[in-house]
Amino acid sequence: MSTLPLESLLEFKRQGNFHLCQEFICFNPARLPSPIEWVNKERIRVKDAFTRLWWLSRTNNPKADNRKILVTYSERMRRLLARNEYNSGKRPSGHNIGKESFLRDNGGAIPSNVIVSTNTVSRDGYLDYCRQHGLVFHPARMPEDLATFFIKFLSDEDEWIMDPFAGSNMTGFVAEKLRRNWISIEENETYARGSIGRFVA
Repeated sequence: MSTLPLESLLEFKRQGNFHLCQEFICFNPARLPSPIEWVNKERIRVKDAFTRLWWLSRTNNPKADNRKILVTYSERMRRLLARNEYNSGKRPSGHNIGKESFLRDNGGAIPSNVIVSTNTVSRDGYLDYCRQHGLVFHPARMPEDLATFFIKFLSDEDEWIMDPFAGSNMTGFVAEKLRRNWISIEENETYARGSIGRFVA
């Protein structure tokens, strides 16, 4: 297995004087078996089903607010809130849970750093536009829910979002929907022309 992604992260962090804020995992349960040589042919590995995402910042205290990306409470948590009681005290992990620590309804739960995204879209405005105009699809399109998660988490309306490797410009598309300003850069002219399809549907 190549260590190039990890080495690249460390070098990028060093060269740019960045702080590593958090690592995220994008888990795709529908991902096809790969790498083919080792998974399908040699049968000596299991399939890769996640992509690492690294949140980097030039400051050790970057702007972020996890209250903007709360997820729906589980059924168990909703029952706990309705009962207004639970087992408090010390846990085997060493955590000491207070008597009222989980009794306040915050409107949702704080999400984890594992994002589940199947990314199995086979028809949308972008793909239809590319088909109609004879343009090659970008082979690694970002899932919309992934862009939505980070744009909401790390920015406010009317702020600027910049994607230096835009591809099919999902970042710009989501930024527009969330009322952010955006700049997208893509060196491949075919991909840049196809990205118009994100906005003409």
